[in-house]
Amino acid sequence: MPPGGLVFVTGNAGKLREVREILVQGTPIEIESCDLDLPEIQGTTQQVATEKCRRAAEQVGGPVITEDTALCFAAMNGLPGPYIKIFMRELGHEGLNRMLDGFPTRAAWALCTFAYSAGPGTEPILFEGRTDGKIVPARGPPNFGWDPVFEAEDTGLTYAEMEAMQKNAISHRGRALQKLRAYLLQEAQGVEPAA
Repeated sequence: MPPGGLVFVTGNAGKLREVREILVQGTPIEIESCDLDLPEIQGTTQQVATEKCRRAAEQVGGPVITEDTALCFAAMNGLPGPYIKIFMRELGHEGLNRMLDGFPTRAAWALCTFAYSAGPGTEPILFEGRTDGKIVPARGPPNFGWDPVFEAEDTGLTYAEMEAMQKNAISHRGRALQKLRAYLLQEAQGVEPAA
């Protein structure tokens, strides 16, 4: 891991809190954050995360991590996917539920793609995590995106109803960050990391 730590490119305080809770605790990893105005390309979560990371590394001039999150509805072949932020902003929790009215399934999955670049000119490495679940009427505090409408796995709870430790243990973000964490720790120890 580079000296001086990593820059996590985000303007979302909730994401920054979760990243610090999962990635940093008990490690020598240091995370700073900055909010850059990066163009949002269209494509898969992998394409979006890779391009965002490349551009962030150029602007920061050093090691960065970026994240792209998707909420995918099985009935819609994975949509809204990486465009969930726009759907959430325009439709809200009730609108996300109404989108699935008339479909035979409310199954969904949350997908998180973190991209890491050691700096400008370095090809980003991707780390993905996925959590299966379903879309339900909103339950729990409505202060973090679509958490109140995503009931994770067989817990019977939405992300919003979970304590932070419980959510971080099974969330798409937590699973992606565990992979990134292992990679960074191997890199810090001088071990050739396996992506």
